[in-house]
Amino acid sequence: MLNTAKLKNTPSGTQAAIAFYAAAGVILLILLLFANYPPHIGLTGVMSLITAYALFTKRSWTKWLVAAMFFVVTTLSLVTVYFILLSNPLLSVAMLAYAILAWYFTYYVFIKKI
Repeated sequence: MLNTAKLKNTPSGTQAAIAFYAAAGVILLILLLFANYPPHIGLTGVMSLITAYALFTKRSWTKWLVAAMFFVVTTLSLVTVYFILLSNPLLSVAMLAYAILAWYFTYYVFIKKI
């Protein structure tokens, strides 16, 4: 009950950032099962879930984790796009969308001073 009230009092941009990092974490952990367990996907998924938790609870180390996620997501998505651009265009578009959303929410967290 307390968490629901806390989520209602947060701005909609922060709620969107929490939802993005939580959804990305869950999706990456599900993809971990289908991709033969590469450790970087699992680690990125766990870090995304921790980032969502840090944004939700407004921890002091949130900005550091968001900055780290910015570099990890940028590297992961752009390298993936580079290597599979012509062979799998749907995954390339999805990875570009993931990178752009990560960049936007990083910008949002640092501008809004969450």
